[in-house]
Amino acid sequence: MIKLSIKHCPAQQARKSSLLKAPVTLVIVIALGLFSWAGLASADEPTPSLEEMWKIIQQQQAEIDSLKTQNQQLLKQVGATAAGDAAKPREQAPAAVVVTTEPDPAPPPKDSSGSTFDIYGFAMLDMGYQFKQNDPDWYDVLRPTKLPSYKDEYGADGSWFASVRQTRFGVKSFTPTSVGDLKTTFEFELFGVGSDAGQTTFRLRHAWGELGQFGAGQTWSTFMDIDVFPNSIEYWGPSGMVFYRNVQFRWTPWSDGDSNFMISLEKPGGSGDGGKFADRVELEGIKSDFELPDLSAHYRYSQDWGHVQVAGILRQIEWNDLNDDAFDLSGNDTGWGINLSANYKIGPHVLRGSVVYGEGIQNYMNDATVDIGVVENFTDPVRPIYGEAIPMLGIVAFLDLNWSAQWTSTIGYSMLDNDPTDGQSSSSFEKGQYALANILYHPTPSVFYGVEVQWGQRDNFSDGFSSNDTRIQVSAKYNFSKSFGAN
Repeated sequence: MIKLSIKHCPAQQARKSSLLKAPVTLVIVIALGLFSWAGLASADEPTPSLEEMWKIIQQQQAEIDSLKTQNQQLLKQVGATAAGDAAKPREQAPAAVVVTTEPDPAPPPKDSSGSTFDIYGFAMLDMGYQFKQNDPDWYDVLRPTKLPSYKDEYGADGSWFASVRQTRFGVKSFTPTSVGDLKTTFEFELFGVGSDAGQTTFRLRHAWGELGQFGAGQTWSTFMDIDVFPNSIEYWGPSGMVFYRNVQFRWTPWSDGDSNFMISLEKPGGSGDGGKFADRVELEGIKSDFELPDLSAHYRYSQDWGHVQVAGILRQIEWNDLNDDAFDLSGNDTGWGINLSANYKIGPHVLRGSVVYGEGIQNYMNDATVDIGVVENFTDPVRPIYGEAIPMLGIVAFLDLNWSAQWTSTIGYSMLDNDPTDGQSSSSFEKGQYALANILYHPTPSVFYGVEVQWGQRDNFSDGFSSNDTRIQVSAKYNFSKSFGAN
């Protein structure tokens, strides 16, 4: 490294010494004149005449005048320099530069791992008008299962809603290693469900880690295809779509670009419906029992035109009767499902669709009810009723229209159709339908404003009742993201 040492300039020192030497020189000249005159007076040579002495004095006076003139010029130069320095207080006076060499300081340490760290998310406002009614805990979404199961179950029609519960925050990391790429995701939103339904509370979406072929944590179920979800602003989405973030251990033995094969062991779960017998004391001791994980797998084939994916799931659902009575209502059933999904590009537009069929897989669906229904078996005195996995069919068909970089639209329909068991109540959910159309404006890639019309309908099992709802929703979404680490 080059180091600069500052020393005073010789010219500057010369000006200062001249100021000191000028009066001294004047005194010396006068003294010399006096000594000269004294010497002349004491010498053996004849004493000079008055005329000669006058000439000597005139010559010395001329020298004195010359020195005074030089002294005044030096004073003016020094004054001008001082005034310039005062006008520029941050500047250094002229200085000599002395070059020396020293070792360069060590550069700050760099991340040699090649890791990247991304922070991302968005703030989002949803507001609009609901023309009918639904469960108030789900005021800002349209779910057919949450529509009334009888007339005016949730009060009078018509309400205004506003929510920021879609707001999201997440972090991701990526690190190349000798045994594969290490990826992690931690993401949450503000949409409360379960005991927090209707509240603006933190809700975990993803807590996922992946190294090479293996991954573990919570993320999209291997049974689902997230690319089927349309570009809608309504939060919950198509009722007939497989949509579930589940805890799992996953293996991806083969992948090629966006094509892959995955298999996973997922957290089991499910629910049952007591139906007509829900208030019977004999059912109070029935407890679920999941001894085995759910097994799911999918194969995905991707090309420039889009992709096709086929997925399957197999699960064991058990329940135990803990009552000490004459009945034994324990049992189990096998849940299974096949999910065929695809995206197809039509120029800049994208057609999204899926068809899923199975039994006892309702908790993997985006908007369904229970997995197990009650079946009447009155001829058996020990087991007058038993549980059975409920068959179901789900359909999704949406078209995302990308008119330009600023304008997009989506239109589509979805349906889920249950086949309830004979022991379920007449008002049990049987069929849900869902449709929407929107137009969105993107002033920049990270922001959009949009308006959407939504429609949903619920059909009961056997009492002939159905309910529907229509909504108009406007939304504003502001994305953010920042990356750190290697490029």
